[in-house]
Amino acid sequence: MSETRTHPIHVRPAVLADEAALGELDRATWSTLHAVMPAPQPPYDPFFDERHRPEDFLVAETGESGGGSRPAGYLRLVPPTPLACNNHVRQIQGLAVADWARGRGVARTLLRAAFEAARGAGANRMTLRVLGHNAPARALYESEGFVVEGVLPGEFFLHGRYVDDVMMGRSLAP
Repeated sequence: MSETRTHPIHVRPAVLADEAALGELDRATWSTLHAVMPAPQPPYDPFFDERHRPEDFLVAETGESGGGSRPAGYLRLVPPTPLACNNHVRQIQGLAVADWARGRGVARTLLRAAFEAARGAGANRMTLRVLGHNAPARALYESEGFVVEGVLPGEFFLHGRYVDDVMMGRSLAP
């Protein structure tokens, strides 16, 4: 557990009841810095579906003055393929932090919880993909032990320019 300026950050597995709050958080944090899909428009697709199940997500919450809590962010952690030969790998396929919670350690807390969850599932390696122009995310990942393992130059054409797809990975060995 980590702390925001006034309230602790608590990470837990997502549950189906989180759908509305996580969908809202996902839409609120959409940005050209990290998104390759167009901005969501109503009517919105469900947050959870057959490929995005509650058990694939970790949710960071912070306490509120009235005693409740609210989602400060989420991380999606899944095997990169359905193949048994790389079941030892987990991949981060989404990380979002609410604007009001940025700079408080939420993303770092989610990453560290993901390391623990992946190890608990028997994984010994973690990977992710990040857009080349997303310097804040890349710096965070590097500070948590990820290294660049490959770059697909100009993989995406976003908002009138070509953007690299950067693959990063790290060992989960203690």
